[in-house]
Amino acid sequence: MDPLWVTFIKALVLCLLLLGAFAYMTLIERRLLGRMQHRRGPNRTGPFGLLQPMADAIKSVFKEDIIVTNADKVVYVLAPTISIVFALSAFGAIPGGPAGSLFGLNPWVVDLDIGVLYILAVTSVGVYGIFLGGWASNSKYALLGSLRSSAQIISYELGLGLSVLSVIMIAGTLNLREIVEFGVWTVSPWLWPPLAIAFVAFVISAIAEVNRTPFDLPEAEQEIVAGYMTEYSSIKWALYQMAEYVNMMTAAAFISTLFLGGYRGPAVVERLIPGSSEWPIVWLVLKMAIFMFLFIWLRASLPRFRYDQLMRFGWLYLFEVALAATLLTGAVIAFVL
Repeated sequence: MDPLWVTFIKALVLCLLLLGAFAYMTLIERRLLGRMQHRRGPNRTGPFGLLQPMADAIKSVFKEDIIVTNADKVVYVLAPTISIVFALSAFGAIPGGPAGSLFGLNPWVVDLDIGVLYILAVTSVGVYGIFLGGWASNSKYALLGSLRSSAQIISYELGLGLSVLSVIMIAGTLNLREIVEFGVWTVSPWLWPPLAIAFVAFVISAIAEVNRTPFDLPEAEQEIVAGYMTEYSSIKWALYQMAEYVNMMTAAAFISTLFLGGYRGPAVVERLIPGSSEWPIVWLVLKMAIFMFLFIWLRASLPRFRYDQLMRFGWLYLFEVALAATLLTGAVIAFVL
């Protein structure tokens, strides 16, 4: 185990990297959406618009910070902080490489034997920032958005947890690094169908968990203005935006770690390019980039669900599919292998 001061430094560096990635993910998303919608996107501030995130940050910091008159001021200020703190905390358990691969140190903040449970728990607690922000704003639109978010996350966490069980049963551990080293797809072809079903269910549940289109009902600008963020401005609004994008990156890293080998590259690439397995962080970032692009692509392509459709899909379809994947995995392990 790393010394405490090393863990603190790694946590600080990780937070800075995630916040920097958030800034430029906003630019990448706006540029990609512009291309998909046959427009240019941000291209004025700096060469190719590369200074746009800095301009947005300066704007957020210097805008008037309004606090609603009848708001619960303590909770109103605390709620965005809760969201960003738990969003940043969740990423710390994602393994970035095998033990000792980063200058003799572990390339993750903490190596937990219950890493899967830690990430699920921390991301679940993050919903309190959304709910408290909507409640403390003393606004009907904000309260409706926070209630939508709470109900949505509770509903889709069932499918998320059940789809994770397939991986846990196969690998026999909750440690994310051990899951990556085990390689769940290398066990038996009999397990590929339930794993594929669990993978699809997990990806859909993760999209709903981070409130991305077509599951962005808590914000739903055309219906409830901006949901739980309606009464927020300036840096507090920016904190909610940071939390959303950091949660997207955590979801992408979590999916890659559980189902796609995390920091390990494909075996065929190692045969073609000897030594490519020594690039663990690169492989993890590339896999994360695929899912980040998927999140953006879905936003540009799909309409938003109605709220009754969202709840019906979560309870009547996704939950059953994830449960079937879990039962099928257990049946194969018990009676075939």
